[in-house]
Amino acid sequence: MTMKILLIQPKMNKRPMDTDLKTRMAPSLGLLTLVSLTPPGHEVVLVNENIEAVDFAAGPDLVGITMTLDVLPRAVAIADAFRRQGVPVVAGGIHATCCPESCQAHFDAVCAGPAERVWRRILRDAEAGSLLREYCDTDGFRGEEVASPAYGRIAQGRYLYTNVVTTSRGCPNRCAFCYNSAARRCYAVRPVTDVLRDIRALGTRHILFIDDNFIGSPAYTRKLLRALSGMNLVWGAAVTTDILDDPELLDLMAATGCQTLFIGFESINAASLAGVNKANRVERYEQLVDAIHSRGIMVNASMVFGLDGDDAGTFRRTLDWLVAMRVETLTSHILTPYPGTELYRRMEAAGRITDRDLAHYNTAHVVFQPKNMTAAELYAGYIWMYRQFYSLRNILRRYPAEKAQRRSYLLFNLLYRKFGRATAALAHLIPMQMIGRWAARLSYKALPDRGSSALPEPSRRSA
Repeated sequence: MTMKILLIQPKMNKRPMDTDLKTRMAPSLGLLTLVSLTPPGHEVVLVNENIEAVDFAAGPDLVGITMTLDVLPRAVAIADAFRRQGVPVVAGGIHATCCPESCQAHFDAVCAGPAERVWRRILRDAEAGSLLREYCDTDGFRGEEVASPAYGRIAQGRYLYTNVVTTSRGCPNRCAFCYNSAARRCYAVRPVTDVLRDIRALGTRHILFIDDNFIGSPAYTRKLLRALSGMNLVWGAAVTTDILDDPELLDLMAATGCQTLFIGFESINAASLAGVNKANRVERYEQLVDAIHSRGIMVNASMVFGLDGDDAGTFRRTLDWLVAMRVETLTSHILTPYPGTELYRRMEAAGRITDRDLAHYNTAHVVFQPKNMTAAELYAGYIWMYRQFYSLRNILRRYPAEKAQRRSYLLFNLLYRKFGRATAALAHLIPMQMIGRWAARLSYKALPDRGSSALPEPSRRSA
């Protein structure tokens, strides 16, 4: 039987600092992977609701929806519309994996774990009209099983960048606020040959590795980077503060074209970190930033506010440290207890969760009772931090000492953050991809390629 399969990415809930540049940042690798896993003969239609409306009269035989927690309400509304027509709907994505019990009442089936092991079975069961409530097979999942996304299906002109690659699945760490602390999360690294194949398929020198932790296996990362030597790439990735313990690996990163590292500092308060199983050593932060900067690499600092060691003075202390260290970019979050995580279990048991509207679980709302400040103080401090960090005064104060970093720094701080709404308005007049190419050429003097971004901001799954 040939089926028409509609794969949907629901519209995201923008945070106060987000513009349309964020909503159209990159395509969903999860949905592109499902395209790769679908046997020939089926018709597969991809819909990103951030870009186009869902056609509820499309007449699909099966609908698949990928979701994070905050878009669950919208995903449920989409599912309800199709289920009323008798169309079965399958839910997947990181929230469905980590907390499938919150999804089962709203969808015909839930894919809780790697789609590589269950997608074809889901399709067979859908054809037979015998879908199970849940599909989950994570035991012993290996990196060799990770399927390459169908990069050829990307609508190139619709996204700021399309240069997204994974080298691993999951993370070996179990920070309490992160989805990786949930029961079904696994960690596996992909064969280097598979990663190289994906890079070549993209046809670009500019790569964003979107692993939860690019250095989860340092030996593997070293092997991968040696294979990248000579490819003349420009790339970024997310790493932990553990990178300070491996200067040889940091040297190899710089030598192979690393331009920016997203790092989960999370807090400059050791007491705050201890409460969420975060093994960072605050006393080494300055040494870490200096080590990265000395190799010509920029730092994108992730900070989480609302941890139990935080108080109303945390915001000023954090801002002063970030500016003094000339940290190039900031990705800031309000602590959010995702269902399925260790943090959620603790807060639920303590009666500290105050907001059950899942659309607010996007790290930009206070959904719990903070310990050492009011909810209003936490939200106000979060907004203040972004405004102050990206104020013209502090953009100038953080201006990089390394000349090669300056154009990328200014492009991100001014055109993406400070004046992002004007840039997003421009994107309604010209293709989004063209903006990415222009930014890349200004930043890195790049040759023309299929799609890139000067300083992409990794997605953050942990907060």
